Amino acid sequence: MNKKRINSLEKKLGFGIVMLFVLIGCLCITTVALTRTVLLVRDNYFQTGFVKINLNNGEPVIRDDEYIFEPGMTVVKEFFIENQSTDSVYYRLYLDNIGGELADIIEITILDGKKSLYSGLARDLTRELSFAADDKLLVNERRELEIWFYYPPDEGNRGQAQALEFDLCAQAVQTKNNTDKQFD
Repeated sequence: MNKKRINSLEKKLGFGIVMLFVLIGCLCITTVALTRTVLLVRDNYFQTGFVKINLNNGEPVIRDDEYIFEPGMTVVKEFFIENQSTDSVYYRLYLDNIGGELADIIEITILDGKKSLYSGLARDLTRELSFAADDKLLVNERRELEIWFYYPPDEGNRGQAQALEFDLCAQAVQTKNNTDKQFD
């Protein structure tokens, strides 16, 4: 009986080791495939591009404890988005990791010059509800934007001693072969 358990354990261990080597081999093949950016097809070369966005150098648009919001207050902060991709992109801005009671009170507007890109409650500016900006962002183009935080006076002291937490995010996709501005 003990010998049967040992043989069974040895078989399971052997199978596990074989599977480990198979998975390592698959990982190596996948890594090589992903790192190759040039594909050779009968004397024709195709090079892939990449999408890279710089959103305010990764700096927050508003810092913790920078302001204590009160009814009727508006705070305007400047930030930028820059296309560091190999081609033009469509982009959308949204809030992620939204938390705090002020998310249901503070109204946020994002402006590109005088053109409003987004406007609504902080809670509603999510990735799922955001949409692409109307125009594309060209290669190496940098746009100076503003974000407005507004505490409506009619909300009164409902938000007293409350907070708003969020991450401002940008998502971008190439414009080539993407006339419908599909992000997923």
